[in-house]
Amino acid sequence: MKYYFLIAFVLLSFPISTAHAQAPSAMDIVVKAVEAMNYAGGDVKARIDMRIIDSHGRERIRQMTMLRRNETSGYGPQKYYVLFSRPSDVKEMVFMAWKNTDRADDRWLYLPALDLVKRIAASDERTSFVGSHFFYEDVSGRNIDEDHHEFIEETDEYYVIKSTPKTPGDVEFTNYTSWVDKTTYLPIRIEYTGQRGEVYRTFSVQTVEVIQNHPTIIDVQMEDTAMGGKTVLHYSAVKYSIGIKENVFSERFLRRPPREYLR
Repeated sequence: MKYYFLIAFVLLSFPISTAHAQAPSAMDIVVKAVEAMNYAGGDVKARIDMRIIDSHGRERIRQMTMLRRNETSGYGPQKYYVLFSRPSDVKEMVFMAWKNTDRADDRWLYLPALDLVKRIAASDERTSFVGSHFFYEDVSGRNIDEDHHEFIEETDEYYVIKSTPKTPGDVEFTNYTSWVDKTTYLPIRIEYTGQRGEVYRTFSVQTVEVIQNHPTIIDVQMEDTAMGGKTVLHYSAVKYSIGIKENVFSERFLRRPPREYLR
């Protein structure tokens, strides 16, 4: 769900006006990507329907509502709150994340069956998010300073960026390549390359809609050949700039969801 939200970090840019104009730098594209994808509006609310499909075609369903609040007008700290409503075994479970730009993100998971608040360690950020093919890191997005970004090419529709981790030992991939739509500034495809040079994980967008003047991803999937299967997300009831208060993203609301924002 590094969701739109899920989901997490993507790379964007702007059209080049002439054949001889210089392409923007890779970091310029990265910053524009983060701001366009994850910072639209001051905050956002969305319903998310998640279908987890394993390698045998068997499906599990998750339904949740996500709240996101920006702490700055551009790239900077953010806070996320995700309340699960279906099925019954995850109902009232809450995931909360504080995205930091100067240190590792803070993440919590509330398990209502145990009445337990679990702190998710930074070392677990690239593990499965509630059994899906998305990782915890995908929800709030990867910090742009964790990777070296290289401009690869420009096509009629996309800018292509290759990103390589600065500390390879912290991740399972060697690099990832992003195709960014030059008109909407949204990623259409991101491919992760494994240690043997194989593409093993692919993020792809199926549907985009303009909501309150913001190009918004509606249907997206993450396919993982290493894990087997894929996870499909559908966003609905998306509303930007609804005035979510900062105190919603605190530990006391893990056990007592802010219903006024979640209806």
